[in-house]
Amino acid sequence: MKMEHKYIAQLRTNEELVDFYMVKSIAVKVGSNRKQYLDVLLADKTGEISGKKWDLVDEELEKLSTIEVGNIAKIAASVTEWNGMKQFRITKIRRGQKEDGTDLSNYIRTAPEPAEDMYEYLLQKAQEISDSDLRTLCVQRFEENREKLLYYPAASKNHGAEMAGLLWHEKRMAMLGERACEVYTMLDRDLLMAGVLLHDLEKIREIQSNEYGISDGYTFEGQMLGHITMGVRELAVEMTKLGFPEEKKVMVEHMVLSHHYEPDYGSPKRPLFPEAEMLHYLDIIDARLYDFEEALSKTEPGEFSDRVWTLENRRLYRRKDTDKQNG
Repeated sequence: MKMEHKYIAQLRTNEELVDFYMVKSIAVKVGSNRKQYLDVLLADKTGEISGKKWDLVDEELEKLSTIEVGNIAKIAASVTEWNGMKQFRITKIRRGQKEDGTDLSNYIRTAPEPAEDMYEYLLQKAQEISDSDLRTLCVQRFEENREKLLYYPAASKNHGAEMAGLLWHEKRMAMLGERACEVYTMLDRDLLMAGVLLHDLEKIREIQSNEYGISDGYTFEGQMLGHITMGVRELAVEMTKLGFPEEKKVMVEHMVLSHHYEPDYGSPKRPLFPEAEMLHYLDIIDARLYDFEEALSKTEPGEFSDRVWTLENRRLYRRKDTDKQNG
């Protein structure tokens, strides 16, 4: 009889289970007691959970070497809690097999809208830019990178780590950016929209990802330089080829360079004009609200979530559903 998959969002502390999950990272490490242990990050379409298998023996290492990122693994484990976060204490783990009959759709996280639709939406926004230099640059960059954009995640882990997550991130930023321009009329819509469309494009070369949007980390260049430096470098070449005026060229580079705001997060300069400032806040608003949405989707109404380390380790509250009462 086929096993019913227990989604990560449904797990409860102290629960014992035997189930299948997708491997997002896997490594054998050495603990403070000098014994080897397995450190694995598992996932399904509802989220991620770390797992540990303690005190490995040599006979287990050969079997573990057959499990790779992107594989489905079968585990036997108990659900524990550490620092306010649920995790698996694994007793058994093996690579999934064809006869297990696992349904891949249970394990692949995808953006909530079709990738083709999001791509066409953003391409249209590029085509609507009235400034001919910015329009040509944005349309060119999107058309050149279409294949990867249709599946690439926005991150290796956490915010946007899902199939077509990069398109989803930029679409919501574009929607919010257009409304911001209606309120703050000093903003140049063309410049802001170009910043939204271009600021994260080099993530497709910074992050390693398979065709399902599953990442096992960063490329060599991604680790050494990061998408901000890579983006500024790439755009400088393209804008020079297109004959951009110097001021416009530098302003586009500055938007990409400053959108993380702080040196600790990769931006050596803070924004120095309004569109660059707004780009940063569009980026941070989408990232943070994504994390709120993600955490609260796994939380019962009237209860608090697990700690969310990307939100300063807060436990978030999901309000009780009052729709029926108010109706």
